[in-house]
Amino acid sequence: MREPAMPAAAKVSAPGKIFFGATYKGGSLSEQIVQAVAARIDDKLLRTAERMPSIRQFAKTHGVSCFTVVEAYDKLVARGYLESRRGAGFFVRERAVLAATAAPSEAGAAPAQLDVVWLVRNMFRDLPAQKMPGSGLLPDDWLDAELVADSLRAVNRQPASLLLHYGPPQGYLPLRQQLQLSLAALEIGAAPEQIVTTAGVTQALDLIARHFLRPGDTVFVDDPAWFLMFGSFAALGAHVVGIPRLADGPDIAQLAQLAALHKPKLFVINSVLHNPTSTSLSAAKAFQVLRLAQEHDFMIVEDDIYCDMHPGVHIQSATRLAALDQLQRVIYLGGFSKTLAANLRVGFIATSHELAQRLADRKMLSTLSSSDIGERAVYQILSEGQYRKHVERIRGKLERVRAKTVKQMERIGIEIVAASPAGMFVWVDTHVDTNVLAEKAMARGFLLAPGSLFSPKQLPSSKMRINVAAMQDPGLWQLLSAELGARG
Repeated sequence: MREPAMPAAAKVSAPGKIFFGATYKGGSLSEQIVQAVAARIDDKLLRTAERMPSIRQFAKTHGVSCFTVVEAYDKLVARGYLESRRGAGFFVRERAVLAATAAPSEAGAAPAQLDVVWLVRNMFRDLPAQKMPGSGLLPDDWLDAELVADSLRAVNRQPASLLLHYGPPQGYLPLRQQLQLSLAALEIGAAPEQIVTTAGVTQALDLIARHFLRPGDTVFVDDPAWFLMFGSFAALGAHVVGIPRLADGPDIAQLAQLAALHKPKLFVINSVLHNPTSTSLSAAKAFQVLRLAQEHDFMIVEDDIYCDMHPGVHIQSATRLAALDQLQRVIYLGGFSKTLAANLRVGFIATSHELAQRLADRKMLSTLSSSDIGERAVYQILSEGQYRKHVERIRGKLERVRAKTVKQMERIGIEIVAASPAGMFVWVDTHVDTNVLAEKAMARGFLLAPGSLFSPKQLPSSKMRINVAAMQDPGLWQLLSAELGARG
């Protein structure tokens, strides 16, 4: 006989409770259970047709009432995660949406267990920062929330009429004037009319791709590289080709050979503090890349989102293609999501006058404008002189934690593939399949970033990107030691 429905009094918002090693906040306990179970199904940690614990077993294991579990299971059935079989219990239901998001596999190969969607989805999970070494963000306590809050309060004190309308399509002019000064310090000449603000580098790349690419066109990326753009370019019908990334930049021989073969429209590259290796482009490689771009007539998109984490030329070379080319064949991208707040969504494009106008028009037709409030807040921070000291503190913390983390990884048998004295990432070789390792880690409540996701081919890999700012949890080190120690 079915147990009675949960009393209404029990449905009030409850404090965050740990289910399966993660805390889910907000809503009733039943809703927290729904979030926890749904996340495990989305992450493929609970498989199709797998039997769920009985109501009484789940209640006893997690210290909640049977009424709470009944309501949670009913919600999961209604949302398509579970199915109820009379007399047998609840089972994980096959969901078409999961199959639709799976990464394409090589012909004849087994389907991939993890994909870019899996990693991005889990980056938005409510996990503590120290449990997310696969994330691309610094922990909250490394940033300065009060600095951002103060800037927003200053914006709020401005006339209300300024806050109620769309901002200009090209972006808030005082911010673009401030960016002109910042770029000049990098030896990049860009007038405010050559700068277009965007909702982060993600929108910047999308605007550029939509302007240049047509179905069948080829775009080059580093291999490994930032994974999110692979799917974005492919969705436009473009052919994405990876150029092997070496310690000092792309493999020039491969770049020349593939450029002659594919005639690419774009080459997207990190010159400084490359994601995921944190290496930087040498001056010699920079000149060779520009020569090949001229020879094969492709544009270079220089993503410099980690610009302010670089400590300076006394540590490692920091050659920027835009400084050598002065925005003729190079389109320069920057932003503040890594150093200020991802939620501000403030990035920018610096390019030629003509292309800046065209991209501003394309931005206007797609989103009208970017967040004028966010841009005013960033301008407030930059113009008041607080930003320089803020990023200096971040660089100091990264320097200290990076050396300690690298030594600890080497002690447990993790090989450092690309050694860099700066940046938030380390690119490592675990000598095991990191897709499998990431699945095991997620079952323990830790988010890792397997190497397969950073290559356009998305083949199994023993490589992995580590965020050194998020490697402080002893449980993570225990997990890695146990898994890597068992490989032999």
